[in-house]
Amino acid sequence: MSFVQTYRKPKVFGFTVLGALVLGALAGWLGKGTWLAPVLAKIGSTFTALLQLTVIPLVFTAIVVGIASLRNLGGGRTAARLGGKTFLWFAITSFIAVLIGIAVASILKPGNGLQIEPAAGAVDKLAKRASGSWQALLDNLVPTNIFSAFTEGDVLQVVFIAVLVGFAAYALGDKAAPFTNLVRSFFEIIQKVVGWIILLAPIGIFGLIGNAVASYGNSFVKPLFSLILAVYLGSALVLFVVYPVLLKFVGKTSPVEFFRKAGTALQFAFVSRSSGATLPLSRKAATDLGVPNEYANFAVPLGTTTKMDGCAAVYPAVATIFIANLFGIQLSVWQYVAIVLVAVFGALATAGTTGWYTMLTLTLSVVGLPPQVIATGVAVVYAIDPILDMMRTATNVAGQITVPVVVARTEGLIEEPAAPAEKDLVNA
Repeated sequence: MSFVQTYRKPKVFGFTVLGALVLGALAGWLGKGTWLAPVLAKIGSTFTALLQLTVIPLVFTAIVVGIASLRNLGGGRTAARLGGKTFLWFAITSFIAVLIGIAVASILKPGNGLQIEPAAGAVDKLAKRASGSWQALLDNLVPTNIFSAFTEGDVLQVVFIAVLVGFAAYALGDKAAPFTNLVRSFFEIIQKVVGWIILLAPIGIFGLIGNAVASYGNSFVKPLFSLILAVYLGSALVLFVVYPVLLKFVGKTSPVEFFRKAGTALQFAFVSRSSGATLPLSRKAATDLGVPNEYANFAVPLGTTTKMDGCAAVYPAVATIFIANLFGIQLSVWQYVAIVLVAVFGALATAGTTGWYTMLTLTLSVVGLPPQVIATGVAVVYAIDPILDMMRTATNVAGQITVPVVVARTEGLIEEPAAPAEKDLVNA
């Protein structure tokens, strides 16, 4: 067996990724402040750029093919039921995640008694940035030009277009077969390219984690450690308790098997801080866990843009309570209810590049905190955002894989995956 064939085996590749994490962290620690730091940053950013290059075409083709292929899973009623269950489980897990975020922040009380004054320039800069709002979400949902959504990389608009096109192709059936076959061929081509890029993951992760350690390794400033602890603890409870319980008792899937097959995706999500860039790995993890391609192509890309328990549930809850504590503001019961409602119904606001910022400012606005408090508070948490974003993104991606597994199991769609010896990372 050749080196390349051996390298492609999931177990070998997984150990290689773990080794890259360790070596990258060591390189970042040793290279801090030297010529090595920018080299690590360039390696990581190049790999992320390669994956980001595939995100828009992969999201569009996967959703179109996924919706059109739902016909193979039982027709219109089955398709509607799958879509409804997917969104229902998105909402249920978001509800659980935001309650955990509120509970952790209420117990740890991050921000209590702190006196932190961010730089005036940072406050002014963030105050001028567009905040999250329901109006902005609706305004940005429908593109004015179908091509601009693709050229400008607006993921939410691309999802909107893909859903419309996919359901149109589904409704037309055989009449749309030539178009569907063309999109499916393009989807297969993108998958093949993604498979080649994924083989470079150990190199990319080496650079990403090395750059993270070199840039932020000593940034765990004492005044903000309570916020870091609360976000990591809340996210860890969702990632390592809530999802395994759902997988075990609803998805009838071993949590150990889940983390074994989703491990590479979660590791990459942690170091890359991008659900979009992790999409190819997330989709592969879902299919490796037995989710049919037809449903995985629909649910995982959709989850990548709308299912973010880390960024849209745990983090806004913790950060909102932190900012309120920082300014000595006592939140009422109804303000806590508002945090929950925004987390459950506002996940669409995190789609695209604005992510955590949109969701946090939307939550702070709905809660009713004064504009100056919002601007100052966001400036404080922004200083350590890269550290927080690692755990948030890993939690996001875990949820984007968990929900399709749970829904597929409850619908009787789980297929037994092929034995590891019969597949590799490119041809899986």
